[in-house]
Amino acid sequence: MPNASDSTNRAGRARAKTASVDRRVRKTKKALQDCLIRLLKTKKLQDITVREISEMADINRGTFYLHYKDVYDLVSQIENEFADKFDQILQHYSAEELTENPSLFFNEFYPFIIENRELITALFSENGSLNFENRVKTMIGNQALHKWMNAQGNLDNTFLAPFFAYMVSGCVGLIHYWLDSGMKETPQEMSAMTSAFISKGLHALQ
Repeated sequence: MPNASDSTNRAGRARAKTASVDRRVRKTKKALQDCLIRLLKTKKLQDITVREISEMADINRGTFYLHYKDVYDLVSQIENEFADKFDQILQHYSAEELTENPSLFFNEFYPFIIENRELITALFSENGSLNFENRVKTMIGNQALHKWMNAQGNLDNTFLAPFFAYMVSGCVGLIHYWLDSGMKETPQEMSAMTSAFISKGLHALQ
């Protein structure tokens, strides 16, 4: 009859095996994502094939299909992972906190851009995914600026909608500017600049 020690050992071996499999899966998926980003530097997304990505990652196509249905599913999952991380930053602060100190959000936002520089540059490029840029606009608009502006309470509604669209595009434009210009400014400088632009715009609506 197996004793408690045997059961504990089996459970431990099972957890170790699962952890090992999980690490291999993460490593494989990271390799595929990195290869997609490299290919986007020279080819349009619609021209990239599963074969190219698999060969570059040195895996067979069967392994690719264990994780993704096709290239667009790979992109979609990358976008979802990015959105989840982005959302975690957005959830850190209430509207009241952002109203009192708008730099709180951007102080985390721009280091996050640095951390994901290669991915964002690739998907923002002319070879990348328009859906990705639109999704970033939606996240910034609906979850960050919308929360911030609702807390103001004394804005002129006549120009609120066009101002909102203007600021969302402006924030994404600043990301483009920072990436395209080689990130000469520090994250702190970009945070202060963005916060100042938005605060001055809000002041004009009050």
